Amino acid sequence: MHPVIQEITDRIADRSRASRGVYLERIRRDGETARDKGPARAHLGCANLAHGFAAAPAADKPVLRGTAKPGVAIVTSYNDMLSAHQPYETYPAALKAAVRAAGGVAQVAGGVPAMCDGITQGRAGMELSLYSRDVIAMSTAIALSHDMFDATLLLGVCDKIVPGLLIGALHFGHLPALFVPAGPMTSGLPNKVKARTRQLYAEGKVGRDELLDAEAKSYHSPGTCTFYGTANSNQALMEVMGLHLPGSTFVNPHTELRQALTEAAGRRAVEITAHGGEYTPIGELVDEKAIVNACVALLATGGSTNHTLHLVAMAAAAGIVLTWDDLACLSKVVPSLTRIYPNGQADVNHFRDAGGMQVLIGDLIDAGLLHADVLTVAGRGLDRYRSAPELRDGTLVWEEVTGGSKDLEVLRPVSDPFAADGGIHMVEGNLGRAVSKVSAVRPEHLVIEAPAKVFDDQLDLLRAFEAGELDGQDFVAVIRYQGPSANGMPELHKLTPPLAVLLDRGQRVAIVTDGRMSGASGKVPAAIHLSPEAADGGPIALVREGDVVRLDSAAGTLELLVPAEELARRTPAGRPLSDAQWVGTGRELFATFRRMAGHAEQGAGIFGVSGAESPDHGPGLGFPAQAGASHLETGHLKAGRPETGRFPAGAQAGAGGRAGTGGR
Repeated sequence: MHPVIQEITDRIADRSRASRGVYLERIRRDGETARDKGPARAHLGCANLAHGFAAAPAADKPVLRGTAKPGVAIVTSYNDMLSAHQPYETYPAALKAAVRAAGGVAQVAGGVPAMCDGITQGRAGMELSLYSRDVIAMSTAIALSHDMFDATLLLGVCDKIVPGLLIGALHFGHLPALFVPAGPMTSGLPNKVKARTRQLYAEGKVGRDELLDAEAKSYHSPGTCTFYGTANSNQALMEVMGLHLPGSTFVNPHTELRQALTEAAGRRAVEITAHGGEYTPIGELVDEKAIVNACVALLATGGSTNHTLHLVAMAAAAGIVLTWDDLACLSKVVPSLTRIYPNGQADVNHFRDAGGMQVLIGDLIDAGLLHADVLTVAGRGLDRYRSAPELRDGTLVWEEVTGGSKDLEVLRPVSDPFAADGGIHMVEGNLGRAVSKVSAVRPEHLVIEAPAKVFDDQLDLLRAFEAGELDGQDFVAVIRYQGPSANGMPELHKLTPPLAVLLDRGQRVAIVTDGRMSGASGKVPAAIHLSPEAADGGPIALVREGDVVRLDSAAGTLELLVPAEELARRTPAGRPLSDAQWVGTGRELFATFRRMAGHAEQGAGIFGVSGAESPDHGPGLGFPAQAGASHLETGHLKAGRPETGRFPAGAQAGAGGRAGTGGR
């Protein structure tokens, strides 16, 4: 192993020892029960069990009534509005048949919501998007709480859906779980053309009909959108973590190979139950090595910045404390190996055809950048994921991919990377800590020092652009009160086209925000997920119009160039919406989430670290209770939350100080 990869892995394990130990003790106890006492439904009372199979097909009723065959839960995010999830319409029937043939019985245990960030972008619904991750986790838990099941098949693709499903499944960590992907749509209008049309529309040079036509040619059929945003980053990470069958990630929907892989997932779910001979509980599979592997894959591919939130939250669900400092250290030694839009012009289909996940994983293993000695749903060892699936005379087989990249403009080896470091950097300074995606930013734009233009609402920036108020000047757009405690931390991707227009005109512009940018963003330099956020009293609330801000994404610094004594005299400006104002589109139903949400560095969720809630755990882990300005004003004190555990003093610290200080 690369020494830094091993050091970070060991540091995470040391930091997480207490909470991970409590978590493993819990799931191993449940696992022993599963192995010793047969299928889970055997423990139900007669009335309970009768309710559990009342609606089952006649052929399945005797199996469910008996206690010989394992039961498999299907948790699905199917809906027929969203292209990525529409293919799941036919999956339950196919999975049930495959499970039945393998000696088990499957039932759809529940559904989870799946909202589309593409539809809600720039609208009120986007303010519910990040919260939906935790709703999905809870929905998954509700589905599995019936205690009828011995394994889980998770059907999800996009943005918050995959992280939410994984968080929920990890709270039933004694159960094996497989993700069953649906695959990307075939390539449509080239991403470069789509992006250009968006900019032309922002400039008023083309109309709505031309823009809609371009968008419809890009997003044109069932399947995941083909750019490398959060949805496809999800898929890549699930494969590297060993939660997909090898090579199943980027196979297009409604193909014979896709169907064969779906059926294989159903069979494999039975084989890895406690009664199938290869017991593979998800809580054991998702360990410190798997989490580090996911981080490496994210950095090597220039994946979505949303995963700087999701990876922290997913790790916490398994009792593991991952920090941004870990990601910062890893980014220094993990090279950028792909150019997939928005980091390049290729889409995920082109990446797959260039060698895809098999070549990427194999090369990273050979370079010592991925842990190969891990548990996966395909068996022990990540080397299994060097193999690609294919149909041979109608039979699904896996063949090891031995060659390198077939297109060096899309996928490169570790020995000849696009860049020596990862595509995501951490930046920090007197404004706090933030995330900066550098893989799509031109080198000459990585450093900017310019006056601040301050906005408390993204719509105000759009109005200023349309009025020509941003023309002909360099500036850093400071967009605040966009964090999880303020309004749910919406993506601000709607700002990319107008700011890209200004960038192309020769202006130097950047974004600093406590909100998010889409996984599809990248051209405009940005420091996002700024923590602490304005609503929790972060320094971004002290910025005034015209203050000079310096963002150096290469060096990892973010500074407000105002004397410390001047800042000390300032009081926060602006404010988030109150609960009374934050209404409409169902937002009022999520007011509790605003009050409970943790900082971006802690995953921006409402859950703590699994294992930290144990009374035997002792102090040190969980999510700290912070008093936020938005909640002080409405009388809802975050500080009033019961403290069931906290992140360690210096949450980014291992045993000997803050991790990563020497790595940046």
